[in-house]
Amino acid sequence: MLTVGDKLPSLTVPVQQGTSALPEGETLNLAETNGKWKILFYWPKDFTFVCPTEIVGYGDLKGDFEDRDAVLIGASTDTSHVHFAWRKSDERLAAADFPWIADNSKKLAEALGILHPEEGVAYRATFIIDPDNVIQHVTVNGLNVGRNPAETLRVLDALQTDELCPCNWTEGQDVLKPVAA
Repeated sequence: MLTVGDKLPSLTVPVQQGTSALPEGETLNLAETNGKWKILFYWPKDFTFVCPTEIVGYGDLKGDFEDRDAVLIGASTDTSHVHFAWRKSDERLAAADFPWIADNSKKLAEALGILHPEEGVAYRATFIIDPDNVIQHVTVNGLNVGRNPAETLRVLDALQTDELCPCNWTEGQDVLKPVAA
């Protein structure tokens, strides 16, 4: 599995976004950063139970991530047409207006090392990637346990301080300042 310090694979991947039109081959070049951080989070499969709670949770914080120069990117091993149908079927998912990678080839999930060996779907993995496309944080949950998007935001805040941040640190609190010997 790729981890902190590794580069995000430079792949161009199919994406789906919005509900106004059927997918028409839209792609996202993961090598491009536009000087922004990336929050890439995978869920196992569309039309399931835990996954929409996470997608809506991240979507609710989209503006907070944007305020920190970070873009949200969701992903699963479903096709862009399945993503579109799921968004059309649920207004909460339709409102989660950020690109969803359609990794049905599983190229990105395999490159990241997050493919469940028996189920053939991605684990619930979250990657925080800096503007140089270097992974700065990774969390991976099993298939049955959802994540806390607010924790991803908290970790992004800590990473962006470029300081020593203690346990449970939140934005606005003091960072640690070692005393010089």
